[in-house]
Amino acid sequence: VQLQASGGGLVQAGGSLRLSCACSGCTFSSNAMGWFRQAPGKEREFVAAISGGGGSTSYADSVKGRFTISRDNAKNTVYLQMNNLKPEDTAVYYCAGRWYRATSTYEYDYWGQGTLVTVSS
Repeated sequence: VQLQASGGGLVQAGGSLRLSCACSGCTFSSNAMGWFRQAPGKEREFVAAISGGGGSTSYADSVKGRFTISRDNAKNTVYLQMNNLKPEDTAVYYCAGRWYRATSTYEYDYWGQGTLVTVSS
Protein backbone atom coordinates (compact mmCIF):
# COMPACT_ATOMS: atom_id res chain seq x y z
CA VAL A 1 0.00 0.00 0.00
CA GLN A 2 1.30 3.43 -0.91
CA LEU A 3 -0.11 6.89 -0.22
CA GLN A 4 1.04 9.89 -2.22
CA ALA A 5 0.06 13.30 -0.85
CA SER A 6 0.26 16.51 -2.84
CA GLY A 7 -1.08 20.04 -2.94
CA GLY A 8 0.86 21.76 -0.20
CA GLY A 9 2.44 25.15 -0.66
CA LEU A 10 2.68 28.72 0.54
CA VAL A 11 -0.50 30.73 0.95
CA GLN A 12 -1.46 33.95 2.65
CA ALA A 13 -3.73 33.98 5.66
CA GLY A 14 -7.34 33.79 4.57
CA GLY A 15 -6.45 31.82 1.47
CA SER A 16 -7.29 28.28 0.44
CA LEU A 17 -5.50 25.09 -0.56
CA ARG A 18 -6.67 21.63 -1.51
CA LEU A 19 -4.59 18.64 -0.53
CA SER A 20 -4.90 15.33 -2.35
CA CYS A 21 -3.80 11.87 -1.36
CA ALA A 22 -3.84 9.02 -3.85
CA CYS A 23 -3.73 5.42 -2.68
CA SER A 24 -2.23 2.60 -4.68
CA GLY A 25 -2.39 -1.03 -3.72
CA CYS A 26 -5.30 -0.59 -1.30
CA THR A 27 -8.93 -1.64 -1.25
CA PHE A 28 -9.78 2.00 -1.00
CA SER A 29 -13.52 1.99 -0.41
CA SER A 30 -13.07 -0.40 2.53
CA ASN A 31 -10.66 1.88 4.30
CA ALA A 32 -11.36 4.96 6.36
CA MET A 33 -8.91 7.77 5.60
CA GLY A 34 -7.58 10.58 7.71
CA TRP A 35 -5.46 13.69 7.63
CA PHE A 36 -3.03 14.63 10.37
CA ARG A 37 -0.56 17.48 10.74
CA GLN A 38 2.62 18.22 12.59
CA ALA A 39 3.81 21.74 13.22
CA PRO A 40 7.46 22.49 14.04
CA GLY A 41 8.23 21.51 17.61
CA LYS A 42 4.78 20.02 18.20
CA GLU A 43 3.21 16.59 18.33
CA ARG A 44 1.36 15.23 15.35
CA GLU A 45 -2.36 15.93 15.65
CA PHE A 46 -5.56 14.69 14.10
CA VAL A 47 -7.19 16.98 11.54
CA ALA A 48 -10.02 15.13 9.80
CA ALA A 49 -11.27 11.67 8.89
CA ILE A 50 -13.77 10.11 6.51
CA SER A 51 -15.35 6.67 6.50
CA GLY A 52 -14.84 4.17 3.71
CA GLY A 53 -18.12 5.01 2.02
CA GLY A 54 -17.73 8.71 2.63
CA GLY A 55 -20.92 9.05 4.65
CA SER A 56 -19.28 9.87 7.97
CA THR A 57 -16.71 12.55 8.70
CA SER A 58 -15.06 13.97 11.78
CA TYR A 59 -12.92 17.03 12.39
CA ALA A 60 -10.67 18.54 14.99
CA ASP A 61 -12.31 21.50 16.70
CA SER A 62 -9.56 23.79 15.40
CA VAL A 63 -10.55 23.22 11.76
CA LYS A 64 -14.31 22.74 11.94
CA GLY A 65 -16.12 25.03 9.55
CA ARG A 66 -12.94 25.78 7.60
CA PHE A 67 -11.70 22.38 6.35
CA THR A 68 -13.63 19.74 4.43
CA ILE A 69 -12.54 16.16 3.89
CA SER A 70 -13.91 14.23 0.93
CA ARG A 71 -13.05 11.20 -1.14
CA ASP A 72 -13.46 9.85 -4.64
CA ASN A 73 -13.41 6.08 -4.42
CA ALA A 74 -13.31 5.72 -8.20
CA LYS A 75 -9.98 7.58 -8.15
CA ASN A 76 -8.68 6.08 -4.89
CA THR A 77 -8.12 9.62 -3.67
CA VAL A 78 -8.95 11.55 -0.52
CA TYR A 79 -8.98 15.34 -0.39
CA LEU A 80 -8.70 18.04 2.22
CA GLN A 81 -10.13 21.38 1.20
CA MET A 82 -8.72 24.07 3.48
CA ASN A 83 -10.34 27.49 3.51
CA ASN A 84 -9.73 30.61 5.57
CA LEU A 85 -6.25 29.38 6.41
CA LYS A 86 -4.49 30.79 9.45
CA PRO A 87 -0.78 30.99 10.30
CA GLU A 88 -1.37 28.36 13.00
CA ASP A 89 -2.37 25.90 10.26
CA THR A 90 1.26 25.85 9.11
CA ALA A 91 2.45 22.26 9.35
CA VAL A 92 3.41 19.16 7.44
CA TYR A 93 0.16 17.40 6.54
CA TYR A 94 0.00 13.61 6.37
CA CYS A 95 -2.68 11.35 5.00
CA ALA A 96 -3.29 7.95 6.54
CA GLY A 97 -5.51 4.93 6.05
CA ARG A 98 -6.94 2.22 8.25
CA TRP A 99 -8.13 -1.29 7.50
CA TYR A 100 -11.66 -0.50 8.60
CA ARG A 101 -14.51 1.53 7.15
CA ALA A 102 -15.17 3.43 10.38
CA THR A 103 -13.28 6.60 11.16
CA SER A 104 -10.80 7.08 13.99
CA THR A 105 -8.96 10.06 15.40
CA TYR A 106 -5.83 8.10 16.21
CA GLU A 107 -5.68 4.48 14.98
CA TYR A 108 -4.29 4.23 11.47
CA ASP A 109 -2.43 1.44 9.74
CA TYR A 110 -0.53 3.05 6.90
CA TRP A 111 0.80 6.53 6.24
CA GLY A 112 1.89 8.67 3.35
CA GLN A 113 4.74 11.12 3.17
CA GLY A 114 3.91 14.63 4.26
CA THR A 115 3.17 17.72 2.26
CA LEU A 116 4.14 21.10 3.69
CA VAL A 117 1.57 23.85 4.11
CA THR A 118 2.86 27.29 5.04
CA VAL A 119 0.45 30.10 5.85
CA SER A 120 1.92 33.58 5.99
CA SER A 121 0.39 36.37 8.01
